[in-house]
This record gives sequence, C-alpha cells and structure tokens, in this order.
Amino acid sequence: MAGRVQPVLAGVVTALVGFASSFTVVLAGLRAAGASDAQAASGLLALCVASGLVAAWLGWRYRIPMSAAWSTPGAALLVATGPPPGGWRVAVGAFLVSGVLIVAAGLFPPLGRAVAAIPKPVAGAMLAGVLLPLCTAPVRALVELPMVAGPVVVGWLLLHRFARRWAVPGALVVAVAAIALTAPPAGLTGAALIPSITLTAPALNASALVGLALPLFLVTMAAQNVPGMAVLVGYGYRPPFGAALRTTGLASLLAAPAGGHAVNLAAITAALAAGPDAHPDPERRWIASVTAGAGLAVLGLGAGVATTLVAVAPPILIEAVAGLALLGALATALASAVTDPATREAAVVTFVVTASGVTLIGVGGAFWGLVAGCLMLLLFHRRQPAAPDQPIPAAGEGRGGHSSGGRSATPTARRTRPSATDPIRSAGT
Repeated sequence: MAGRVQPVLAGVVTALVGFASSFTVVLAGLRAAGASDAQAASGLLALCVASGLVAAWLGWRYRIPMSAAWSTPGAALLVATGPPPGGWRVAVGAFLVSGVLIVAAGLFPPLGRAVAAIPKPVAGAMLAGVLLPLCTAPVRALVELPMVAGPVVVGWLLLHRFARRWAVPGALVVAVAAIALTAPPAGLTGAALIPSITLTAPALNASALVGLALPLFLVTMAAQNVPGMAVLVGYGYRPPFGAALRTTGLASLLAAPAGGHAVNLAAITAALAAGPDAHPDPERRWIASVTAGAGLAVLGLGAGVATTLVAVAPPILIEAVAGLALLGALATALASAVTDPATREAAVVTFVVTASGVTLIGVGGAFWGLVAGCLMLLLFHRRQPAAPDQPIPAAGEGRGGHSSGGRSATPTARRTRPSATDPIRSAGT
C-alpha cells in the first residue's frame, strides 16, 4: 500500500497542474473558433473526460506512464487562426478531420514518420509563430489593466523563481481573485456552473481543411505526440506509439462533436508522471498516469465554473494567464528553430509568416508559414559533406546522465536505451 501512495500523489499533482496551467488556453481557443460559452464549457468537459480515459486506459493496459492531455498548442492555433469561414460548425468538422489524420498516423507508421520528418527548425518556428500572439498578452495586459494584471504577473514571477511547477496555477489563483473583486455581481447571474454536453453537427469546407484541420494535426503531432514519446523514451520506456496514436485519435473523434479540438499524449506534464519523482521504480510509475487520468476527468466537472469565470473576466486578462502558461513552450520552440545556422533563415521565414496571421484564400498563416519554410529549405539547401566516422564509445561511457531514477522499465530498455531524438523509430508500434 505504501508503494502506491507516491505515484498516486504524483498523479494528483499531474492532473491539477495540467488542468490549471492551460485550461484558459483551451477556452480562449474554442471561443476564438466561434464557440458560445456553453459550447466552450462542453468542449472543455469533453477534453477532460476523453484525455482522462485515454491516460487511464493506456497506463493500465501497457503498465507505462503514458499521460494524455488536450492539445495546448492546438488551442493556441485556434486563437491565432480565428473563426473559420462557416463558423463553429466548420471548426468542429476540422476537429473531426484532424482526429481522422491522427488515427491514420497510428494505422500507417510511414505517415507518423513523415510528420516527424518535418525539419525540426521549421516545425519549431511554426509553433513559435502560433504561440507568439498569446505570449505577448501579458505585456498588453500590463498596459491596459495594470492594477489587475500586475499582481498576476508578479505572482507568476515569484512562484516561477521558487516553485516553478506551481507558477501558472498560482497566477491563475491571483487572476481569479482579481476577477472576483472587479467583476460585476450580475455577471454570474444565470450562469451555468454545472457543464453539460452540447453537441454540434459538423460541417466541412476546403479552406478549413487546409487552414485549420491540417495545421491542427501537424501542431498536435509535432508539439505534443512526438515530444510526449520522447519524454517516455528518455526515461527508458518503449511505448507503443501506433496504439497511442490510434487511441488518442479515436478519443479526438469522440470529443469533437462536443467541442473538443484534440486529444494527444501529454508533453509538458509527461515528466511529472514518468520521472523518478513519481516512484523510484519505473515499473510502478504507470499508477501515476492512471491517477492523473482519473483526476483530469473529475476536474472536467469544473468546466462550467471555469467558463463562467472566463466569460466575466476582461478578455486580455485571460489571454495574459494563457500567455504566461505558454512562455516555456515558446522558449523551447524558438531554441529549436534557430539552433542550426544552416536552417536558421528558413526557420525565421516560417516564424514571420506564421506570426503575421495572414489569411490567403481562406487558409491561415500556420499553413503558409510551414510552406514558406519548406520552400526556403528546398531552394537554398546545400549538400553537406559526409561527417567523418566517429569512434564507438567504450562500454559504460555516457551513462552518468541517465535520468530514469532507477532501473529501466523493460529488459530491452536496460540493454539498449532508445534515442530520444527519434522517438517514433525507437518506440514500439
């Protein structure tokens, strides 16, 4: 019994941090895509329940701490893209198509490898361009609402210095207090604090498929599923990537009519359940992911309250909290984009085009940024000379950095630890 307390507590923390640190991004994205308050609350509830069930099933089935979550970068993409032509019904149709593509990537491994083959600088620059508008919101909030946004930013800074894991949840608590003190009492009158599922009949059009469904699929794969696999591989696990994609894709399909945009493997909070803090024994950490899944599903019951708070708050304040939650992801994306001098210009072009927010023939900037970056790489690609053969390191070299915190989850992982730079090839299918 004592051996289960630690992973259970780690799972509770994972659920709380995952929900509190990014639900504002989800609500902002759904509302930007055209959802009403009731539809946004339904979407958040559907995402919580679907992600929770996926995490619990994958963890129990494979005895691996495979955490699941909603696509936070995907929600930021919705903010950057805005409502598609045709409104909310077309957005729901795009969510469905994105889910179909994720399932297809799980059924046909070459498709998953093709997504992973998108040059990392271009993928990182596209993600950075998507995140930039939200990440500038704290600055704009400080100018527009200094008395309200100031305490939020100060609270985030202090917690980021002394308890980084709780920085965004702490900022959210300060924001909620500010909303309670400044919102008009009539704002809560008639609010539906208990969420309910609101189904929407999907609609399709070509521009939304190219401008929303495809970028949502690519961002979810490149910024969530692939890094999520890399975290697990880095801790010595060999997770079934194909099964994970099929499961998360199916969950996305089921959540889409209720307003959920995408379910995927957790990347930001994955280490909370997969790392040594969850349990010294890697074979016991799956309990943390199962607990996190159950906790996230329960937290979905608060979707109505969360949506009501967002509805009565100044929009720039909610965007500011969302931007604080995404600063770390923006830093990682920018670092990935500009590390290699040979691809730096292509990455910058991708970033500029994506961040511009342009819409051409009904297709948003994320798609055109990806196209522009890939064209730059094709036009200015130079064949690199072959690297000289490197000596094979002696047995035992480089083991000092093993971060699994204990023995590997499987005998295979103990003998040859997979490379985290190629999680799709390293993981089982």
